[in-house]
Amino acid sequence: MEQTWRWFGPSDPVSLQHVKQTGATGVVTALHQVPHGEVWTVEEILKRKAVIENAGLNWSVVESITVHESIKTRTGNYKDYIEKYKTSIRNVASCGVPVITYNFMPVNDWTRTSLNYKMPTGALALYFNWVDLAVFDIFILKRKNAAASYSTSILQQAEERYKKYTAKELEALADVVMFGIPGEEKYTTNDMLKKLESYSDIDANALRDNLCYFQKEISEVAMECNVKLAIHPDDPPFPILGLPRVVSCYDDFKYFLGKVENNANGVCFCTGSLGASAKNDLPAMVKALGDKIHFIHLRNVKKDTEGNFFEADHLGGDNDMYAVVKEIVQLQQDRKISLPFRPDHGHQMLDDLNKITNPGYSAIGRLKGLAEIRGLELGILGALGNKK
Repeated sequence: MEQTWRWFGPSDPVSLQHVKQTGATGVVTALHQVPHGEVWTVEEILKRKAVIENAGLNWSVVESITVHESIKTRTGNYKDYIEKYKTSIRNVASCGVPVITYNFMPVNDWTRTSLNYKMPTGALALYFNWVDLAVFDIFILKRKNAAASYSTSILQQAEERYKKYTAKELEALADVVMFGIPGEEKYTTNDMLKKLESYSDIDANALRDNLCYFQKEISEVAMECNVKLAIHPDDPPFPILGLPRVVSCYDDFKYFLGKVENNANGVCFCTGSLGASAKNDLPAMVKALGDKIHFIHLRNVKKDTEGNFFEADHLGGDNDMYAVVKEIVQLQQDRKISLPFRPDHGHQMLDDLNKITNPGYSAIGRLKGLAEIRGLELGILGALGNKK
């Protein structure tokens, strides 16, 4: 696998010089300063690419060109935004970046309820808890009919927890749920309520149709430009805040890949997002998706019986990383390619505990994950009679 590292641009606390020291050869990044829906110009792409290459690295994957909410809802000026997206694809392709990642998650790009869940080792992890989400949804956001989204048990626990939380703790919870992507504009609760309202008449079937419409439009352009498109799974892979999810399991992938069949339309296989659902068999999914996998995120999660989860060590947790990586190695050998992967997220640990870091993206935890995965891959290759 090609070893890559996510970098959030010049403001990232982890510098490109540090990235170089990890052993990664590729960088995964985006122009986060460009407003959602606007065109990535060749000038700005080349400027970012030059910074990366001057550090002795390659820009391997774009993650992500954000999909404007109008495209997801298929309302307003969505056709104009699709045309702008196509222009961005053409511009990225002309600058020599071969893979573009994106997602189709409504409103929130990803959702957690804690950014500093304490592990037994003292390291800090990202965490998702249904009770805390209900506290945010019902008592902070005050979404209409929010209670209907939760079980009686969760509702009871949420009411009790809300009474115990201080104003400062409630504010911190809201900040976490609405954290978004580092370097991009933050939501307020009013912003989120307005965005949620725009999905009031959109169920999973409608969102799925909108995704396929969008994919058909952009994948034809990507094919012409010889660029691969890799959609990231929903994170977490189940409906939240009353919003539908349509990229959460193999059946979802099978549906849209069958509707939009071309070589460009593919998947970013994220073991952490998909692994948060007990229904997903990750090794089987790698085998089934095959040449539709264009990019890989490797991380692990540990779930409880209520569906809460924290991000575990890369080789720990519920996901059988050995079986997953073995299938990926076999897939690469069959296709005679090296797929880009990155160690997704990582615990905040050691010296990074005393630093300001992007949640999930501190250096040392990801370096630990990269080393573990690289060793696992080399061990599997050796067992198969290959040194590389």
